[in-house]
Amino acid sequence: MPIEPTNPAPTAADSTTPAWITDPAELTARFTSRPARIGLDTEFIRERTYWPQLALVQVAIERGAAIEILLVDPLAPGITDALAPILADESILKVMHSPSEDLVAFRHACKVVPRPLFDTQLAAALAGIAGGMGYQKLVERITGVMLSKGETRSDWLRRPLSPSQLEYAADDVRHLFEMHDALDDMLGELGRRQWLADDARRTVASADSDALERWPHLSMRSAHFLDLDAQRRLVRLLRWREAQARDSDRPRSWILDNELAVGLARTPPSDRGALQGQLDAHPKAPRKLGDAIWRALSTPLDDEAETPDASVAEKRDKNRVRQLQDAVAARSAELGLPDGLLASRRYLETLLDHGEWPAALAGWRRELLEPSLAPLLSE
Repeated sequence: MPIEPTNPAPTAADSTTPAWITDPAELTARFTSRPARIGLDTEFIRERTYWPQLALVQVAIERGAAIEILLVDPLAPGITDALAPILADESILKVMHSPSEDLVAFRHACKVVPRPLFDTQLAAALAGIAGGMGYQKLVERITGVMLSKGETRSDWLRRPLSPSQLEYAADDVRHLFEMHDALDDMLGELGRRQWLADDARRTVASADSDALERWPHLSMRSAHFLDLDAQRRLVRLLRWREAQARDSDRPRSWILDNELAVGLARTPPSDRGALQGQLDAHPKAPRKLGDAIWRALSTPLDDEAETPDASVAEKRDKNRVRQLQDAVAARSAELGLPDGLLASRRYLETLLDHGEWPAALAGWRRELLEPSLAPLLSE
């Protein structure tokens, strides 16, 4: 059965025909009177670029008993500049569903990250409905409406967009207010609104950060089997690759794929000529970047003496990790939370290896977990 919000928002039946917006002045005029909240979503493409290419912005605005839906074309001149002050206006709550990549797309295209944020996917998890629930399923759960999935693989950069694309895009924001009302009420009853607000701030801060990952090798399984000197060389290559991918706006794997990076770190070439031989022998090697790769590989980093040893993962006491996971699962069950929401295995391993609580487990998560985990960590 659909979940009935205490103060229902305008429903899909009240919605008007979506408006296609290509004129910055028209977009600005639609926000002469600032609403308390907007529903927000994007369509983007990220197949041949590092940064997501913003292809469409969907905005829902309450107008009395109706919902006005704007389909905003970010490819039109001046539109992203007109969007920026709306996204940055902290008097307007942005209701979105699983928005992490959308936020990055906005940051790249509009130079601003929308805030404050209400994430309906995260809210559903914190309310105990389900973790990681997709938009269509959550709409059906809360409103009883079944949405089409027909345009999930569309080319959103083409113009003009088809009627079915436009309808699909409008549906992505049409029900956000209903979900916001229902989920906010549930979180209020459970005393968990602040949990969502804290997590939403971390999501926004992450999207707003320009910092490169300091130790990218730790998430690579193959790095676990390298000696520490090879791991340091791998960190040099991975940091260079990340910076190069950003600057050139190309996928990381197009710059240097993982297999080649690990191979060069494990068996470093003796000189620039030897490197070229290794690149020539590899079908996916970026031969034109040979000089840059050589400089990255052969130039020590200022902080590489602090490189954490990824091989500890293979020496880790898996029974202790399981104990931590079991304790988290028990606490999650007590609170009616889905598995993995309180703490993922990755963060528990970090906690076990270094004895310090990761930033992702700070705040309300640490308050809930520390009484259960502290005795296990002290063993």
